Amino acid sequence: MSNPELGILMLGIFIVTILLGFPVAFTLVALALGFGYFAIGDFIFPLLVQRTYGVMSNDVLIAVPLFLFMGYLVERANILDRLFRSLQLASGGLPASMAVASLITCALFATATGIVGAVVTLMGLLALPAMLKAGYDKKMSAGVICAGGCLGILIPPSIMLILYGAMAGVSVVRLYAAALFPGMLLAGLYVLYVMARALIDPKVAPKLPMAERNVPYGIVIRNLMVSFFPLAFLILAVLGAILFGLATPHEAAGIGALGALVLAASYRQLRWSRFKESVFLTARTTAMVCWLFVGSWIFSSVFSLLGGHSLIEQWLIGLDMTQLQFLILAQFVIFLLGWPLEWTEIIIIFVPIFLPLLPAFGVDPLFFGVLVALNIQTSFLTPPMAMAAFYLKGVAPQLHLTQIFAGIFPFLAMVFVAMILFYTFPAIGLWLPGYLYGN
Repeated sequence: MSNPELGILMLGIFIVTILLGFPVAFTLVALALGFGYFAIGDFIFPLLVQRTYGVMSNDVLIAVPLFLFMGYLVERANILDRLFRSLQLASGGLPASMAVASLITCALFATATGIVGAVVTLMGLLALPAMLKAGYDKKMSAGVICAGGCLGILIPPSIMLILYGAMAGVSVVRLYAAALFPGMLLAGLYVLYVMARALIDPKVAPKLPMAERNVPYGIVIRNLMVSFFPLAFLILAVLGAILFGLATPHEAAGIGALGALVLAASYRQLRWSRFKESVFLTARTTAMVCWLFVGSWIFSSVFSLLGGHSLIEQWLIGLDMTQLQFLILAQFVIFLLGWPLEWTEIIIIFVPIFLPLLPAFGVDPLFFGVLVALNIQTSFLTPPMAMAAFYLKGVAPQLHLTQIFAGIFPFLAMVFVAMILFYTFPAIGLWLPGYLYGN
């Protein structure tokens, strides 16, 4: 039974209910069952069972709990302090050296854990007091930690890219290869910004005392060998195994989980309480993701049966937009959705609305996925619901939210610069998967 108006009504009710704070996954299932039963009768119940089984048997999603377990273990290995100190020593001669060290630490730790809240919180406890004590500007320091903590969403091995690959039917391996250089580009723009800001106005990031900058190379190398290189090797081993075809994503995730166990044990942090907590958090987060997938699949199936997808598709095609106009519209909608919603809800619920339209506008799903991954950074950084800002505020009560928001805005601008550069020069992301796997 095709009833597009009913489908649009269902979508509208869903948006209102999640803004009121209802659980997203169960709201999706409840609305899909209610509207589906009204439209197609008892057939909705076997459809729910079929979609649930399809999600649970999806091989791509096996990597999710393994990468999560790796992240939670790395987070509890207490290596962040060592990592930040070693990078601070290594970058002592650079402008805004502590901010640069914070960004590199955030990028590496966020890549290893993929948990934005954990990275921002831990760096807020560790790096923020050190920067403020050194006389750094409060706004810039807050922006560094919030922006750097979100990089794990984009830089592989990213959970977000796994979910997008499962939704769009795009190879996760190709997505990882495509997202690698754009992720490095965004991190590089952050670093260039803080260094340029320090050169233009040294008062926002004073140089460290000479005694802290003139550290013997032997001490710097020893500190890097103890903290930086083990974690970097773990990440590169996992990512390299995926990119060079030595292992599938879920096999590489298993290697990463084992490596995290070894890393935690080598730092003498592998205790039963931390192991048990990591398993519990992994199970809880995985269950949330899987139920979101189940809810999204059944919701989108009913939405399509009611004719909602075809109505939106006909409307957008009827606007006679160019490819650029379509991309701007899609990314603008995703940007706005980032204000009230988290990235999981955007990827699983709303991005699939745009996926059937990509062939009509000649957009490569691989290119679109990386562009969305860049855009998703803004969901944690854009007021009024900038979750990274609230994570930081929770551990840094001396900062006002207005100061954190003001510090975030320049880094938010860097995200848009990265998106423009990627659109203008798509080879930034598409060259590596094309070179490794062909077009």
